[in-house]
Amino acid sequence: MSMSPPDAAPSVGGLSSEEGTLARRTYLTLRAAIVELRVAPGAALRKEAICKELGVSRSPVSEAMAKLAAEGLVQIVPQAGSFVAPLSLTEIREGAFLREAIELAAIEHLAPRITEDQLRALRRSVAMQTALVEAGDAVGFYALDAEMHGMLLDFTGFSRLSRVADSAWVHVDRARRLILPQGRRVADTLEEHRAVLAALEARDPQAARETLRHHLRQLMHHLTELAADRSDLFQPEETP
Repeated sequence: MSMSPPDAAPSVGGLSSEEGTLARRTYLTLRAAIVELRVAPGAALRKEAICKELGVSRSPVSEAMAKLAAEGLVQIVPQAGSFVAPLSLTEIREGAFLREAIELAAIEHLAPRITEDQLRALRRSVAMQTALVEAGDAVGFYALDAEMHGMLLDFTGFSRLSRVADSAWVHVDRARRLILPQGRRVADTLEEHRAVLAALEARDPQAARETLRHHLRQLMHHLTELAADRSDLFQPEETP
């Protein structure tokens, strides 16, 4: 995955096309650049350069930075500037804990009442994931991976679950992009998704819960290893 080095002037990409105020579109643009690791942890975020790249004034950029700082994605240092926050294993663990609680409850609720249309949508997703693994397209696979997890939440019929889960997942989301392209992780993830689908096809709540728990905890295992291997991207953990 390509990341701008911390001492470079990172490109944040084009202004988000989503509806909303200019401040919101600026926020979504910067948030995506940070979460997708197009801007490296520790990189300086220079307001003047961002204003020029996005074609906006300082006001929406300042508002976006403040919101990102509240999410823990940006660090604002007085007299020094704004920087992309380093990855935090503590925040990743907390986010993974919250997401697991939400997803396990969701899939246990979903399994006995999942519809045939919903199963067909999941089968299509897994089929497309298979094609992307065979093509070696980790980026495309990543998008479908996230989409499948979103479907599991949305299929419950509870409209706020995805929003709450995404908020909890943001720090995990950044880090996991570093591990999917590595080794067999993409292929292993696909097999874990197939196991989740099989449990849902059997309409077995306990099996669905256990296969999803295994899947989510494999991710946390790999992220812990990543933190040890790439300490340059993570902030030091506080010792109790």
